[in-house]
Amino acid sequence: MTEYHVPKDLTTMPVRSFLKQMGISTTHWKKVKFSGTFRCNGEPISHPALLSVSGGDVISWELAEETAVTPEDLPLDIRYEDDDLLIVNKPCGQLVHPTNRELTGTLANGVLGYYARSGIPAAFHPIHRLDRNTTGLVLIAKQPQLHYQLSPKGKKKFRREYLAIIPGRLFPSSGIIDAPIARDPESIIRRRVSPEGQEARTQYETLRTFCGMSLLRLRLETGRTHQIRVHLSYLGHPLIGDDLYGGSRELIRRQALHAFRLSLSHPVTGKQIVALAELPEDMRSLLPD
Repeated sequence: MTEYHVPKDLTTMPVRSFLKQMGISTTHWKKVKFSGTFRCNGEPISHPALLSVSGGDVISWELAEETAVTPEDLPLDIRYEDDDLLIVNKPCGQLVHPTNRELTGTLANGVLGYYARSGIPAAFHPIHRLDRNTTGLVLIAKQPQLHYQLSPKGKKKFRREYLAIIPGRLFPSSGIIDAPIARDPESIIRRRVSPEGQEARTQYETLRTFCGMSLLRLRLETGRTHQIRVHLSYLGHPLIGDDLYGGSRELIRRQALHAFRLSLSHPVTGKQIVALAELPEDMRSLLPD
């Protein structure tokens, strides 16, 4: 059951206005108001759209979430969990969502399997994605309203930081890559820097240089597909192992990119959350002792 307590100091307002402030999207609200389970202070409400709420009211509903994804018993490296959020360290080679060609073995299958075994009544609501061969932290909401709040359309923000290994070194050693990204018209998968693209900004800092390579720490200010991979290739330093964007696979068989730190202010409690994931072995082996 989903439940909201209206703050005692709130003046009377339409329930839809209150729930919009709470992050309930229009799509989700339509499901709620037609669910037949909406209650205010424990009393059934036949026409929720006509309801106004005041300070101290408690509104609630029950809404079963549907999914076509098959739950599976897969290894799951959980780095943070509470009643609202889950943060998982995704391994190399795993998709976040199933595709028409790959229906099983994804992070979605594994998370739903974990929910089923643990008796958690939630669907799979990833806030962002990682490419198949990018490792690291993925933030997942357990309720659709939190998914909306943490999405680009919502007001709540979170911070993603990555470690990457590139050939050569960047000059200057730290800065912001500000270059719009668009689809590459010659490829189904690739993106490229283009004036017609969407705004894209990546902060970077060189942590160390070694053996003709550099270890970078990067933070996304925007979340475009392949953003870090495209930006570093654009600068002439494609990720080690990223052959899609010009990187060599001689030392590692996938792009050397790892989402190692994720931080946010909890959308419900306001508590500051920081999750960490150590560098995986294949990238760590490239660094000198």
